[in-house]
Amino acid sequence: MKTIIKIAWRNLWRDKLRTTVIIISIILGLWGSLFFMAMINGMNDNRISSAIDYYLAHIQIHRQDYPDDPKIDKTIAQPEKVLQIIKQTPAVAGYAPHTILQAMLTTTKGNRGIQLTGVVPELEKTVSKIPQPLVEGTYFTRFKKPSIVIGRALADKLHLKLNSKVKISFQNMEGDILAYAFRVEGIYKANNAMLEKMQVFIKQSDLTKLLNSSKTLIHEVVVKLKDIKSVSKVKNKWQPQMSGNLVQTWDEVSPELGYAQDMMATFSYIFMAIILIALSFAIINTMLMAILERKRELGIMLSVGFNKRKLFLMIMLETLFLALIATPVGMYLSYAGITYFGQHGLHFLGVSKGLEHFGMSATIYTKLPISYYWVITAMTLLTALFAAVFPARKALSTNPIEAIRDI
Repeated sequence: MKTIIKIAWRNLWRDKLRTTVIIISIILGLWGSLFFMAMINGMNDNRISSAIDYYLAHIQIHRQDYPDDPKIDKTIAQPEKVLQIIKQTPAVAGYAPHTILQAMLTTTKGNRGIQLTGVVPELEKTVSKIPQPLVEGTYFTRFKKPSIVIGRALADKLHLKLNSKVKISFQNMEGDILAYAFRVEGIYKANNAMLEKMQVFIKQSDLTKLLNSSKTLIHEVVVKLKDIKSVSKVKNKWQPQMSGNLVQTWDEVSPELGYAQDMMATFSYIFMAIILIALSFAIINTMLMAILERKRELGIMLSVGFNKRKLFLMIMLETLFLALIATPVGMYLSYAGITYFGQHGLHFLGVSKGLEHFGMSATIYTKLPISYYWVITAMTLLTALFAAVFPARKALSTNPIEAIRDI
């Protein structure tokens, strides 16, 4: 066995240039594919994190029929009980009750349908990144009269600035249309152009007064947990206690984000399989060339009684050595690059506006689970072995007499 290993190793380096080229090809193939997978994974995580940080949170609680029919009278049942359950849960990092109205914002430059959300500023800071920091202005600390905070995209579209005056119309509980003038106190940035155009914030206490309501209308409670992994556990614990209300996790509120996360793992392996198939053809081509060049030599070996099983093993070992040299180097370079850009990020400032339409920031942090490295290492070695079978069988079919005569 040791003799076969030595022969296989020496044969591998008979043509150093060819061997080096195929090793570099495998290294670059692994590095490029793993880095691309890490970048796509980072983009998906970026999108999910932005959604959770700016508008989804980890858990949302509504009245049972509110998601299908979001009307002003569909408020949360027993809100005091709901808030008490949330406060008593150790896994909770923050929570915020919302009053939500469909409204129309009008300016001298035009009008736009918006979602007017009443918030408690102190609580909102525990669940959302919108208040910290604003692009311009303050978050409900400057004006004594009711004011609003709007998104950067909406401000640009309607040419609004700080202190700009706007009129907002909405319905009260009785169905009457109310219209009030507000000053723009702050402008926020959310890495999501659609959210910035739609979501307008106002203090919940101010909105309650404007509605002439005897009690605060709570249509939604958003909850941020200390660990995203505990989302399902907390939801299952709360749902039986929330009679008349619906508890939803972030991926239930926005299923397309959950589907994207599930699809990403499948896509990653499909992409890697395509790369490995391409590498396998490169390996097959290289080994076939090596066998054809050594046809006379192989014929002599067979004619002097060299065992076919050993010949098959020798060809397989030559191919395996290629993978064993290239794979660790490719994995190390991939890990180093992914780790570096996972800390410092890839900056796509030139396409930042395009990324915002997909709910992503212009800085992507590469990310790839450690398990991927082990799985792909195994896939690479298996691919190399399968790719070696055809050249090895070709070597076994060599006719010793014809091979010796063929010069």
